[in-house]
Amino acid sequence: MFSNIPGRVFAAFVLLALAGPAAGDEHAAAPSESSASGIADARALIEEGRFDEALAVLRPLLEGDTVAADALFYFGLAAVETSRRTPDDDAEREALLDEAIEAFRAMLVNRPELVRVRLELARAFFLKGEDRLARRHFERVLAGDPPPAVTANVRRFLGEIRARRRWSLYVGAALAPDTNIGAASSERTIYIQGLPFQRDAEDLTTSGIGVSVWGGGEYQHPLGERTRLRAGADASRREYAGSLFDQTSLSLHLGPRALVGENAEASVLASARQRWLGGVPDHREAGVRLQTAGRFGRRVTAHARASWHDRSYRDRTYLDGPVVDASFGGAWIAAPTVRLDANAGWGRERPESERWRHQRRWVRAGVAVALPYGFTVGGSGELRRTDYKGNWAPFTPAGEARSDRTRSLRLSVLNRAFTVRGFSPQLALVHEKRDTNAQLYDYKRTGGELSFVRQF
Repeated sequence: MFSNIPGRVFAAFVLLALAGPAAGDEHAAAPSESSASGIADARALIEEGRFDEALAVLRPLLEGDTVAADALFYFGLAAVETSRRTPDDDAEREALLDEAIEAFRAMLVNRPELVRVRLELARAFFLKGEDRLARRHFERVLAGDPPPAVTANVRRFLGEIRARRRWSLYVGAALAPDTNIGAASSERTIYIQGLPFQRDAEDLTTSGIGVSVWGGGEYQHPLGERTRLRAGADASRREYAGSLFDQTSLSLHLGPRALVGENAEASVLASARQRWLGGVPDHREAGVRLQTAGRFGRRVTAHARASWHDRSYRDRTYLDGPVVDASFGGAWIAAPTVRLDANAGWGRERPESERWRHQRRWVRAGVAVALPYGFTVGGSGELRRTDYKGNWAPFTPAGEARSDRTRSLRLSVLNRAFTVRGFSPQLALVHEKRDTNAQLYDYKRTGGELSFVRQF
């Protein structure tokens, strides 16, 4: 599976790792006198390539209440190298890699800035075939300004990950309380030709706790050295008490993916989607989607996406018509523990009803920071502007066109120290507000989400 990565690359990582997890870091935890001798013996065995013997020496050192950082690090390193020498026993190999991942993970919980440990964790994920996690950590290693030789080796791994990608799967679930499930206006009085009218109570905001599940997968079939055929599906479901606010979506895509140069790729995909509201089919759409992504230097990645779909509604046929979207975004890994993301986009819908034709523009920015004691905190904000055409009387003064401004803020926190099969609980809080000149279309909502996300 990894024959394209030369053995000398792995050997270079081993030689680098022998310097210890945090060479030059005066804050690194030192081993106790009782374990120093065993750690020194294990290191000597690793230098001689006797990794299984080093494991035997190190295992007893991991059983106490306090474990030296060097013992964890060398145990993980020996487990990784031993796994590479058991290619015919998949179960043993997987077990060794899991042990190595757990050792490196334990170190990064309290010391997320340790680049050398993150490098070995990325390599363990690579050997296990967990390419998404391996890529994430390799990218953070590059942000730590490693030596040129290490940088070159990491880029080889990233190139191999990009080239060998076949199956990718994801799944998730969350509890989702919301103060305004249907994004309804809280205005009790509206004015039509200057006369006030009272709204029924059932038309106002509704709160509740929902359950959200999502998942999907994709397979990429090789068509040539640098081309793949992508085929995938995505599905999501959000359900509240009753069925009025339930939402379900299913989407499919198919098309070629081309690897462009050493750091870029592009895809052209036929796509289709079906959406249900309250358990009843709402609309379907079919069209084409273009995607591209690339890496610029050691810290920056960028991506772009454009799509055109023809949308058709089951009942609200006045909304039938083409939908166009385009967006551009990127990520800057400022440090191994800090990631910044930004995205901007434009969209347009041209339904049969002129009143509902509109253009939208949005910009979003976010940051995530890994902290000691296992905490990762994140925040993001989004601004969205939507301008409609046509006469919006009696909802707008003098029948002028409707114009919306929507702001949203999201804050999240998770603890990497608590995991269940590699998943950690994440708590998120989202506040959203829309201001508009059209009566009944403004709203405020605050929601939460307790989900489990894949870590390390």
